[in-house]
Amino acid sequence: MLNAVPAPFTIGSLQFLVGALYSTFLWTTGLRAPPKLSDTGRKAVAQIGFFHSWGQLASMISLGAGPVSFTHIVKALEPFFSALVSALLLGKWMKPQVYASLIPVVGGVGYACLKEKFFSWLAFNAAMASNVLFALRAVCSKSAMTDSVGENITSANLFGLVTWAAFLISVPMFIVTEGSTFLGLWETAAEQSGNMKLVRQLIVSGLFHYLNNEVMYLALSNVHPVTLAVGNTMKRCFIMVASVMVFRNPISLQAALGSAVGISGVLLYSLTKQYYEKVEAEEVEEKGKKRR
Repeated sequence: MLNAVPAPFTIGSLQFLVGALYSTFLWTTGLRAPPKLSDTGRKAVAQIGFFHSWGQLASMISLGAGPVSFTHIVKALEPFFSALVSALLLGKWMKPQVYASLIPVVGGVGYACLKEKFFSWLAFNAAMASNVLFALRAVCSKSAMTDSVGENITSANLFGLVTWAAFLISVPMFIVTEGSTFLGLWETAAEQSGNMKLVRQLIVSGLFHYLNNEVMYLALSNVHPVTLAVGNTMKRCFIMVASVMVFRNPISLQAALGSAVGISGVLLYSLTKQYYEKVEAEEVEEKGKKRR
């Protein structure tokens, strides 16, 4: 979509709108119980919506400034930021060995980007900003899921509300940055592809974006934010392969090796975290027996 209409702020905002209308359709038809927010819930949704909006727009800027594969290589660093934000905001620190297992992830991604043929500072910085914002989104969303923020606040309903907040926040941004140029860009693209094709692409991409994140929220309700970030890193491997096949963006041997190391680090993190969680559970059980 960005290849046809290079307006990341506007396209991102319209994708939010598609998702928001989809969630509203589910509520108004009774397919899902409509949510009711408390005052605390409204503040939480506004905060999460801010992180979601700016995180997505940063991703769109990165995708527009470089190859899809490059953006997802950088965004594979997400587990590192999620670990840091979770520890600082939730106060949930893991064993040092678990944090150390993230080093191959970070190192692999760094090596993949080093001297990358298609390296772009704009794409890199935007993807890094997206990592920080999405880590904040995940941690704040996890807190909202565990706190009482209203009625019928399931993980899916929470994301629907967050999408509406993200759309409303993004409107002023695209008006200021691309409001005067978007129609011209759209008309130019429509002359080559046709209006209906562009509209279909926009709707489909908006729905896929929404459903992808809704599934992510369903997973987040059951796992730690860092574990979710690790899962997202594995997902990026498939996206990178798909982007090479569809867009014919070549990946250098260095990028491939770095990505392989990073993805192997993801597996190492998962196994290390699982091991120390088991050790901690056994220690708690032993202490319980001694008290008896």
